[in-house]
Amino acid sequence: MPLADALRGAQSVPGPNIPKMPADDQALLDAYSRAVIDVVERIGPAVVRLAVHGGPAREGRQDRGGTGSGVILSPDGLILTNSHVAGAFGRTAARIEVTTADGQELRARLVGDDPDTDLALLRVDEAVTLPAAPLGNSKLLKRGQLVIAIGNPLGFESTVTTGVVSALGRSLRSRNGRLIDDVIQTDAALNPGNSGGPLVSSRGEVVGINTAVILGAQGICFAVAANTANFVLGELIRHGRVRRAFIGIAAQQTAIPLRRRRAFGLAQDSAVMIGTVEPDSAAARAGLKGGDIIVALDGQPIAGADDLVRALTGETIGKRVVLDVLRGTERLSIAMVPQERKRAA
Repeated sequence: MPLADALRGAQSVPGPNIPKMPADDQALLDAYSRAVIDVVERIGPAVVRLAVHGGPAREGRQDRGGTGSGVILSPDGLILTNSHVAGAFGRTAARIEVTTADGQELRARLVGDDPDTDLALLRVDEAVTLPAAPLGNSKLLKRGQLVIAIGNPLGFESTVTTGVVSALGRSLRSRNGRLIDDVIQTDAALNPGNSGGPLVSSRGEVVGINTAVILGAQGICFAVAANTANFVLGELIRHGRVRRAFIGIAAQQTAIPLRRRRAFGLAQDSAVMIGTVEPDSAAARAGLKGGDIIVALDGQPIAGADDLVRALTGETIGKRVVLDVLRGTERLSIAMVPQERKRAA
């Protein structure tokens, strides 16, 4: 048989019956892709690569520094990142190099850092106008919501990964041993180098700052909530550090069932549940216990851990405050005097 006839015969043989993707599914996939692409095009230019070089040599050794990601929050060059990326050397860092998405190489300095939340603020030295990303309201996040991580994992610049919000209100121990409350858990893939980069919602708002992964686990990654970052940002701009009160509890956000809200006359649908109470703290002296639910501080509703952090400002240190607490079938008013939270060495 001539080769041409054999080929024609082969082409006429019916192949496997491969079903086509339904039009509705294809449209949905296209919508998902368009949402991610739109966010990346809007927020990607505001994500930068950071190279932090160590300060003077100590004991005959030069600090090697490190790399990470950051996100520009104002056109004049305010950059938010992780404390363990940019604040590890404090103000003794020899230099901080910023590389933008379009290849600009800039110098930056440390404005302040807060190891308690693993956040740091930088300012670009040059007079520039840069693309900036907006901070969103992380309290509006829902489990299962689409999120997008942008950063420079393992040195691969401008990398995008997607996932969902796996859980809210987690607590994560920072590198200085303190607990970071109200942390977002996501399955968007993160790797070393993503630290300090933004976790972005499909609306194009930064809802978290990527901070950690659990090595050896699949899809368990964490980001500091944007509401916490917004509070820390304001403190660092005003004071160069975060001066906050401390009552001595570890806590996380919890939902309040409708029946319980009605019984106690509460408008909010969430509050803060105490996990542990530190010995000899203001909370311990006032009689707070694990399992207590804090719903208000000095009459101000507390709907989440970030609300409690913001309410315990530097102005409340050494002053009497009153917590409204749900304990079993009772609503209690408990007075205490917060202490200043000491920065760990």
